[in-house]
Order: sequence, then structure tokens, then C-alpha cells
Amino acid sequence: MQLKPDYQRPIIRIPEFHNLDAMLDTGALFPVWCASEEKLQRLGGEKISDFAPFGGFGGMTMGKMYRLPLFQMGGLMYPHMSLICHAGFSLVTPLILPATIFNNLIYEIDNKQHCLNITVPDDESVSRNLTIKGENGRLHVFCTSAE
Repeated sequence: MQLKPDYQRPIIRIPEFHNLDAMLDTGALFPVWCASEEKLQRLGGEKISDFAPFGGFGGMTMGKMYRLPLFQMGGLMYPHMSLICHAGFSLVTPLILPATIFNNLIYEIDNKQHCLNITVPDDESVSRNLTIKGENGRLHVFCTSAE
């Protein structure tokens, strides 16, 4: 997938998901939607919870838990993908994708050639499960092969 060359941060366009741009954040744990809730709902997002405390953005903050019916990126598919909506945080993209989305995959952010390379090992699948679950007041992300 091509990185947008006009930005210092790795930003990709995702034609398979409404042609939206997303910022790759290797330090992030959760996928975060930063645009309006209404837009997320128009894209198929279903609210799961009004209260999702999570760390990031300089400390602890609150968001809302959502689920997308299907998120596709390149050849990867994430049915029923969990994400946190933290609307109102101003970024150059509406979506932050964490490194955890590539759990057990091989990924390379090639800033010289402006591309994101993803290799799916033989014991993994292009169909992925990404779930956010709460336990003891903390959120955890799980990303595994769906098969």
C-alpha cells in the first residue's frame, strides 16, 4: 500500500474502506476514530458502549466503543472490528491504526519508497479478528488470525 508522501507521519489511503486516510501509529494500542460519531455511524459503525477509558493522547481519556461490520485494508479483512471513537480530536486523518492491527504479521513502513509492506505468514490468515475487551477497569486489544 502506498504511503502519502506529503506527510512526515505514515499515512495511507484505504480504498477498500470508503477511500479514507489513516495514520499508522506504531506506539498506539487501539484503533481510534477521531472524526464525528455521525460519520462513523454512516460508515456502518455500531456503538457498543458509551464509556471506554483508554490511555493515549498524553494521558487517560474517554471514548466510546464501536464495532465496524467489516474493515478492509489491502488484502486484510477485519470482520466485526472493535475501535474507540474519540471524536473531536483534531488530526489530519479520521482514523489511527495501531501496530497491534498487524499482530503476528510482518509489516514494514518504507519511508524511502513511501509504502507499507505487509506479509502474511503461512500459519496466519488474511481474515483477522480484532477485539477490544475490558478487564479490571482497563482495556486490552486482541488481534488474531480468524482461521
